[in-house]
Amino acid sequence: MNKADDVFGLAAEFESHIDLLRAAEKSYEQGYRKMDAYTPFPIEGLAEALGKRNRVPLMALIGGIIGGAGAYYMMWYANVVSYPINIGGRPLHSWPAFIPITFELTVLCAGLTAFFGSLGTCGLPKPYHPMFNLTEFERASQDRFFLCIEAHDAIFEPTKTREFLQGLNPVRVTEVPK
Repeated sequence: MNKADDVFGLAAEFESHIDLLRAAEKSYEQGYRKMDAYTPFPIEGLAEALGKRNRVPLMALIGGIIGGAGAYYMMWYANVVSYPINIGGRPLHSWPAFIPITFELTVLCAGLTAFFGSLGTCGLPKPYHPMFNLTEFERASQDRFFLCIEAHDAIFEPTKTREFLQGLNPVRVTEVPK
C-alpha cells in the first residue's frame, strides 16, 4: 500500500470567497474535475466554477408531472371505468372536478421529489467526511474557504497538484487523510 492510497486529496485554505472562486475557476480550467469547495455561506457562481450541474429542478418537474398525471388517471379510472355513477346528470368524465386534486398531488410529488432528490444528489446524510480530519476545517463554518482536489481525479499527482494549489496563493495547502 503506497502513501497515495492513504490520501483523500489536497485542500487549499483561502481567506476570502473571491480567492476561492478564482481558484475553483483556475482548477477547472487546468482540468481538475473531482473537487469540491467548503464555505461558511453560499457563493454565487461557485457551483458553475467547479463544473457542477444542478439536476434537482428537472427531477422536481418530472416528479410533478408524474404526480399530476397519476392523480388525474386515478380519478378518471375511478369515475369512468371502475365505478361509474351518474350523479345529478353530470358527465362521468367531469374534468373540472378533477383539477384541485390533480394540482395538490402535482405539488406534493414535486416537493417530495425535490427534497429526496436534493438529499440524494448531495450525498446526504453523510455523518463522516475525510475533510473532518483537518483541524483547520472547523473554520469552514466561520470565516475560511476551502477547495479540495480529490486524489481519485484523473490528473491528480501529489506534487504537481500541490504546486498548482500553492500557485493560487492560499493560506495553506494541506494533505487530507482518508
